[in-house]
Amino acid sequence: MLTIRHELPKGLLDLEAHELYKKLEGPTLFHLEGRRKPPLFVSVLLHGNEPVGWEAVRSLLGQYQNRPLPRALSLFVGNIAAARYRLRRLDSQPDHNRIWTPGPTQEHAMAAQVYEEMSKSGLFASIDIHNNTGLNPHYACVNKLASPFLHLAALFSRTVIYFVRPQGVQSLSFAELGPAVTLECGQPDCPQGVTHAREYLTACLHLAEFPSHSIAKRDIELFHTVAVVRIPSELRVGFHGEDLDLRLVDDLDQLNFQELPANTLLGWQPSDPNILLTVTDEQDLEISERYFYLEDNELRTRRPVMPSMLTRDVRVIRQDCLCYLMERMQLPGTP
Repeated sequence: MLTIRHELPKGLLDLEAHELYKKLEGPTLFHLEGRRKPPLFVSVLLHGNEPVGWEAVRSLLGQYQNRPLPRALSLFVGNIAAARYRLRRLDSQPDHNRIWTPGPTQEHAMAAQVYEEMSKSGLFASIDIHNNTGLNPHYACVNKLASPFLHLAALFSRTVIYFVRPQGVQSLSFAELGPAVTLECGQPDCPQGVTHAREYLTACLHLAEFPSHSIAKRDIELFHTVAVVRIPSELRVGFHGEDLDLRLVDDLDQLNFQELPANTLLGWQPSDPNILLTVTDEQDLEISERYFYLEDNELRTRRPVMPSMLTRDVRVIRQDCLCYLMERMQLPGTP
C-alpha cells in the first residue's frame, strides 16, 4: 500500500488535500533532498479531515521549488482516501493514527514499512500535524520528557501535553527513533493554523541541533494526560433529542483547556442509573467513578480536571473518544 518517491509529481502542490487522490494512489512517503542530513520527518493527513499539515507543507515547498531545502525532508502523506471525502477515516479503515504498533491490517503493515524505512535512513526529528474538531488552543504533545522532545515542542507552543495513551499513535512509535512531537493546530477552517505550522516547519528545517541545556520552567506549561473518556458504541449520544441515552451540554467544546471545578455539568442521562462513560487510565484500568458521578440524571465531574479534544462532532466522538483528561505536571528536574 505504501509508495516511496524521491520527487513530487508535477502539479501536486496545486492540489488541496481532498484532491490528492488525483495524483497519489495511496499513502506516500517522499524523500526530498536538502543541505543537511539526517532528514526531518513530517507526517500529514493521518486523519483525512485535518488538512492543516498538507496545506502547511504545500505552502512551504512552494517556496523551495528552485532552491534546496535547508534540511532533507521525509514527508509522509497518509489517509488520502479519507481526505477525498473530508472524513477522519472511512468506515472500512482503522484510524491511521492508531496503526503504528503491530496489528492485523494492511494499514498496520504499511505503517511498519514507513517505520522501517525511517529507521534505516535516520531522522533529525519527527513531526505529526493535526487539526482539532473542537475548540482547542494550538499545542504540542510529547511521549517522552527528555530535553530534545521538550525543546521541539516548546518551539511550537508554551502549552505542551505529555501522554502515553492511546498506544499506536505515530509520535509514540517514532519517539524510539528520535525527538518526536504531535502538533494540534486548531480547527480545519482556521488559516492561522496553517501559518503557524508552516512557520514551525521552516524553523525546524533550519535547526542544526537541539539545545543541550534543559528547557526553562518559564518557557513551558506542561500537562499530563491521565485518562481517556469514551462513550460505548451502542449508546445514542448527541446534543438534541428526547430519545438519547446521553445528551451532552450544547457548549461542550468550550470546556476544552478549562480547569473545570468539581460538580461541572457535562450532560444528562434520562433513563440509566449508571455512568454511561468508559474512562481508562494509563494502565488501561476503568476509573469512571474517580472523575464523574450522577445526580438526578445529571452527569457531573467529581473532581477538578482539565479536558481536551471535546467536540460537537458525534461521528468523531464515536470514531475516537469524547475527550482526554489532563492534570498540570511539574517540569522534570524542577522542585
